[in-house]
Amino acid sequence: MSKKDDFYIGYIDAVSPATKKFLKRTVFILALVIIATAAIFSLSQKPFVNSTFELGSDTKISGIYHENPYPMLRVQIGEDAYKNVVLLGFGKFGANKYLDALREKEGSLENKELVIEGNLIYFNGKTLLQITDDQKISLRSSETRVFNALSSVGEYSLEGEIVDPKCYFGVMKPGKGKIHRSCAVRCISGGIPPVLVTTDDNNISEYFLLTDTDGNPINQAVLPHIGKPSKVKGTVEKMEDWYVMRIDISDIETLGKDSAIY
Repeated sequence: MSKKDDFYIGYIDAVSPATKKFLKRTVFILALVIIATAAIFSLSQKPFVNSTFELGSDTKISGIYHENPYPMLRVQIGEDAYKNVVLLGFGKFGANKYLDALREKEGSLENKELVIEGNLIYFNGKTLLQITDDQKISLRSSETRVFNALSSVGEYSLEGEIVDPKCYFGVMKPGKGKIHRSCAVRCISGGIPPVLVTTDDNNISEYFLLTDTDGNPINQAVLPHIGKPSKVKGTVEKMEDWYVMRIDISDIETLGKDSAIY
């Protein structure tokens, strides 16, 4: 063994110059790898959106209950100003299972004033409420209040993606990939209303609750089209802060593009 050979002696605290050089080089390379990996990972992620899901906080709201065609609460927010809050159940379910107990007791709830306590979800001007307990729903007034809910807008052909609004508007932010698309399928099959999201060149989005051509819920029929960029044709109606679109499922055209949402 020559004098220049380097070897380790466990009972000596000093480290040879060659070992120091090797350790410095190794640490430097590992640091570069970690930084590069973190940068690539962060750049590959979708940015967080300014949506809110108040999971740990209950809010009590009151308004006129209606199904046009999905459970909603028409809440007055100002003089001659109303917001239609979409009602959802806990988890991957719609609101009807939580409303059934009150229906059995009081009969039809359509156009009657209800008080509901739950978790608010809101984003981009739209508000939803997750109901977690059927005991947190009560009838404030049995008086029926009829209002003109829908006004015709016209026939349109729109490009966008069908999503489940619970995850899109606040629960998953962001939520990309096959797992989140599968989650959306389960949510809509469980009764959460399907929503068509369209976005123009200025990155302004509009939202359309989807129904069949007769204005009835269309949850099961849209499942094969969820999270796939599509061209959707139908009759559009305006319901104050929401659009409703009546469609024929056979008219949906898949565009073959990558999803911008999932």
